[in-house]
Amino acid sequence: MSQKIKDASIPTIPVKARFSRWFGRNLLRIYMIFGFTYLFIPVAYTFAFSFNDSGKSNLIWKGFTLDNWKNPCGAPEVCNALGNSIKIGLLATIFSTILGTMIAFAIGRYKFKGRSSSNLLIFLPMATPEIVLGASLLSLFLVFKINPGFWPTVIAHVVFCVSFVVVTVKARIASLDPRLEQAAMDLYANELETFRKVTLPLVAPGIAGAALLAFSLSFDDFIITNFNSGTLITFPKFVYVSAARGIPAQANVIGSAMFFLALAIVIAGQLVKRKKNR
Repeated sequence: MSQKIKDASIPTIPVKARFSRWFGRNLLRIYMIFGFTYLFIPVAYTFAFSFNDSGKSNLIWKGFTLDNWKNPCGAPEVCNALGNSIKIGLLATIFSTILGTMIAFAIGRYKFKGRSSSNLLIFLPMATPEIVLGASLLSLFLVFKINPGFWPTVIAHVVFCVSFVVVTVKARIASLDPRLEQAAMDLYANELETFRKVTLPLVAPGIAGAALLAFSLSFDDFIITNFNSGTLITFPKFVYVSAARGIPAQANVIGSAMFFLALAIVIAGQLVKRKKNR
């Protein structure tokens, strides 16, 4: 009898209240699952259709095959377009990283007349729509009688990417502890030795991240490239032209390979960082 009274005194939580509590505790996890699903559905589609036995059209699934991965250059012009994108991306990354790093050190470390204006001008390419930037650069090249092509595209990509490099490296410079450099100078290191052995190694992760960002922005850019490349075919232009009849499975192979390569670089960087922290 007493056990029944004790059980009756315990209030039962309604199912709706229990669900609300569970939902509140797991809201962030649910949001994360939906977010990652939304982001990776196109990647999964691209990877799946890289195995499609498509023939001339890659719009409908026709069967599984490994031939596309065995011969990624099977589609006409796809590897030529990929090579152009890689060369432009590497050159734009090198030039924008060097120029952006020097600008970031100048703005982040020194006070000079026009510093605030320079800081504002750095953000203009980031805030300007790509179609405006691409058309403006094309007009500038035509004024100087420079025909669109490989090097105008490289210059245009440098102009576009340098702002992102400056912002990334500048954030890393701002987080440095100045006492480390002061300690090096107290130990009789000159300014060059301090920069080479203390400052540069500390800023190197930021520079590497900025370079990776610049390469990815340059590699997949279409709008600025379309204005300034002329007859030069890059990988994004190849994909755009091929989209009407279905992107070739070989292009899906290259896109999937680039994704997994970028993922491997990110994972390797995290592992190296974790090892250093230990």
